[in-house]
Amino acid sequence: MTQTGSVRQMAKHEELGLTNDQAIEMYTTMLMARRFDERVLLLQRAGKVNFHVSGIGQEPAQVAAAFALNRDIDYYLPYYRDYGFVLSVGMTLRELMLSVFAKAEDPNSGGRQMPGHFGCKRLRIVTGSSPVTTQVPHAVGFALAAKMKQQSFVSFVTFGEGSSNQGDFHEGCNFAGVHKLPVIFMCENNQYAISTPTHRQLGGPVYERAAGYGFPGVRVDGNDPLEVYRVVKEARARAANGEGPTLIETMTYRLSPHSTSDNDLAYRSKEEVEEHRGKDGLPKFKQYLIDCGIWNEERDEELQRKLRALVDDATEYGDKAPFPAPEDILQHVYADDADGGGR
Repeated sequence: MTQTGSVRQMAKHEELGLTNDQAIEMYTTMLMARRFDERVLLLQRAGKVNFHVSGIGQEPAQVAAAFALNRDIDYYLPYYRDYGFVLSVGMTLRELMLSVFAKAEDPNSGGRQMPGHFGCKRLRIVTGSSPVTTQVPHAVGFALAAKMKQQSFVSFVTFGEGSSNQGDFHEGCNFAGVHKLPVIFMCENNQYAISTPTHRQLGGPVYERAAGYGFPGVRVDGNDPLEVYRVVKEARARAANGEGPTLIETMTYRLSPHSTSDNDLAYRSKEEVEEHRGKDGLPKFKQYLIDCGIWNEERDEELQRKLRALVDDATEYGDKAPFPAPEDILQHVYADDADGGGR
């Protein structure tokens, strides 16, 4: 943010309608997601939890997208790396840790699902499952409900570029395009479908596929949260105005292995990873805030301490929380009887 005499040049986030506090909140949430992710990787390596699917490197796009939506009414169908997204729409670190430790209080599934399989009724996060891309037609169904009931919410769904090759993706896009439904499809293109690089899985850009279904497709740098915010905000306005869906391809990079069961150096080099680490949108956004004069290293150190304490608290809470009772395996399998039983 520069000064010219008495006239101040407006910063990019202000041009987009974001306040200084909102821009700082975006950075805070990105960093919170990063610290959570790093902690769970350590917990898994220490044998405290069984499994983790990491989203390190993709937080800027996730958080920016969430901030561009209406977090009071919209419905979300995130995929399994979207820690930054679900934190942005209201999930807590404690809730995420309860899921990681598979505890009874876990709001996603009561400790039944794998970590990263989000679901939270109070936040309108629609439950996901392990088969990839099944969330796309589900998101289209929610958008159809919005149109049929003449309600103003928009559905938002994310997936990886490998998922865009599945039939669910194409069927969902076709139906949404035909009926001009209020849904936003966001592909987080992190360059690898597990171990398969994009040049071996895609014949062309994901966003260009939208043209075949009659709605706009946009590619955006996923390391630039303000550009992601702009594109998603425009897509939501289109959807809310009855103009139909948008397909957004955010170009990111998965800095961590596919999961804790993956040896990523079997299919990519350390040099490649380090090259993309230099493009990481998180430290770049921090520097942007500093350049705007609304952030500094002292405040950042204070934030780091605060987040460390929050992650410590969530870890201890998740670790000490009770496991589900054995009989809980029958919950949500059969309809309850009039007495609330059904077991």
